[in-house]
Amino acid sequence: MEEQLRARIDAVEARVQATCRRAGRDRSEVGIIAVTKYVSLETTGQAIRLGLKHIGENRWQDVQPKWEAFAEEATWHFIGHLQTNKVKDVVGKFAYIHSLDRLSLAKEIEKKAVALGITVPCFIQLNISGEETKYGMPAEQLFEFARQIAALPHLRVEGLMTMAPYEAEPEATRPVFRELREWRDRLNGEAIFAYEVGGLSMGMSNDFEVAIEEGATWVRLGSVLVGKE
Repeated sequence: MEEQLRARIDAVEARVQATCRRAGRDRSEVGIIAVTKYVSLETTGQAIRLGLKHIGENRWQDVQPKWEAFAEEATWHFIGHLQTNKVKDVVGKFAYIHSLDRLSLAKEIEKKAVALGITVPCFIQLNISGEETKYGMPAEQLFEFARQIAALPHLRVEGLMTMAPYEAEPEATRPVFRELREWRDRLNGEAIFAYEVGGLSMGMSNDFEVAIEEGATWVRLGSVLVGKE
């Protein structure tokens, strides 16, 4: 099992490096989040030991035993839809929240962050594709939402996040990733924050190379990287 995992990690790394060369990007600009929601505690531990130091999970109740076992060995990214009543479980344990999509959630994160005396890096999730099955706010609401977030000093907007539709041909996802990058650039042009927003969390197992070509700074990889066991 560990040899299979090592082979997948090496294969993904080769693809990421090749894509960065093709896109004229430095390899250091792209982070890999290993999405471990479908794999066991043992496989998660093996992935961390083999060098995957950024772990992504969707639900606290599922990740809790993994976090308790490996909390200090990895950086944890919360990448799923976050209910406000679960904020107390997530903030302080996850270094990044990739799914900030409404003001009620932002206020709850702010409240918990104040209590802990920390600042929480977040990605604003946009529903670029417009699919009803996808979470995230409509892109046209971004600027107003950003102004509301700017009033919450314990939140820091690291970037934007989206999920593209699953496409048999990954190239078909390119417009979604390109649009997210364009919205990030427009957001910086508005100068709502006192800092530049640089991050783009986009691209999954089926389409991460296209996402990297379009500027992804974090790709979220599950089956192609850690498998499903």
